[in-house]
Amino acid sequence: MYKLLSQQMHIKKIAIIGAGPAGLMAAEVLSQSANASFEIHVFEQKPSAARKFLMAGKTGLNISHVEPFEQFIQRYDQVEWLKPWVKKWDAAWIQNWMQGLGIESYVGSSGRIFPIEMKAAPLLRTWLKRLMEQGVKFHYRHQIMNLADNQLTILDQKNQQQFEQQFDAIVLACGAVSWSRLGSDGAWQKWLNADVIENFQPSNAGVERKWSSYMQTVFGQPLKRVDAWIDNQPKTQGDIVISHYGLESGLIYKQGRALRALQKAGQLMVLHLDLLPDQSIEQLAQKLQASKKQSMSNVWRKAGLDNAKSNLVRELVDKSIWHDPEQLALQIKNLVIALDDFRPIEEAISCAGGVRENALNQHLQLKSNPYVFCCGEMLDWDAPTGGYLLTACFATGRAAGEGVVQYLQLDASSPKSQAV
Repeated sequence: MYKLLSQQMHIKKIAIIGAGPAGLMAAEVLSQSANASFEIHVFEQKPSAARKFLMAGKTGLNISHVEPFEQFIQRYDQVEWLKPWVKKWDAAWIQNWMQGLGIESYVGSSGRIFPIEMKAAPLLRTWLKRLMEQGVKFHYRHQIMNLADNQLTILDQKNQQQFEQQFDAIVLACGAVSWSRLGSDGAWQKWLNADVIENFQPSNAGVERKWSSYMQTVFGQPLKRVDAWIDNQPKTQGDIVISHYGLESGLIYKQGRALRALQKAGQLMVLHLDLLPDQSIEQLAQKLQASKKQSMSNVWRKAGLDNAKSNLVRELVDKSIWHDPEQLALQIKNLVIALDDFRPIEEAISCAGGVRENALNQHLQLKSNPYVFCCGEMLDWDAPTGGYLLTACFATGRAAGEGVVQYLQLDASSPKSQAV
């Protein structure tokens, strides 16, 4: 009887790899779990926690988004997979959670949720303090060199000492492969079988297009209020910045999923723009009718083409139709831009690709290694900016934490663990 009780009271050691939003949420679930004796260790190879989270919050931490759930969930490419978790830990839950940390939030005019202080640092500071008070142990500058079953090979970067340690469960919250200097270097991929990982691609990234020297005068200038679309996809409206390497902006990021599909199919990446969406082709053609007294530049300006839009038309539209109002109007309303590629993945705000859904069970537990759970951006899902990325990182982190709790409680109650 004594042996049985001591085994049931056995403290379970859990390792969480990565101190970003997903890893911290997993730690929170585990540290607050009732009727469980967990020793929680968070390993982070950088000198401090959540560096990408802090970077994202420098200009204002957009933590989630207020909109009807059915609209919200459609922002993700893996709707059915993420749906239960994002619904359980939605924008309203996040706002309540922030309030529990003493951080008040507000909703901006576009539906984006921010802390009133705007910055990420106060929230992170309070969150880490609470986790430490709940017994979570943080090991900074500790790099995981290898994972085999339930054993980690760990390098203490402070003294360059390497050691091995076994855990009852391991949560991988290692991030994807962009912004590697902030910690997400993708080194974890070598610990898993290659067939469980969908290749990473840039997401929420600019696109490349070689311009002629003629375009140099408008580098850094915006194409204001344009419609953008790919193939037969719905149009979305916003601004696009012309850069020396191509095009950049949130509106470009929204086209990423459709552009990646073209790239994956071996087709040309082609972007369509309507430079003057508030005018019909007929209205525009009428305005483009030149008079003898006006220069072409003046006619275009009066029709609504500012300097950036005019230069783009000159760059892309054959000179032979510049003086044909009907044909030119058609081009301006459907300007076709052949793109070369995405910007390098290192620069991308986030990544598509990662650990595939079919490699995990419903608790985000690896089918090939039941000791291991995965969460956050290292999973194969994608979303636009606007608070959707953080929402899914929080939700999958909590789901993985709950998965660990269930796994260890089942393990503790199994006949094998009770046999003496």
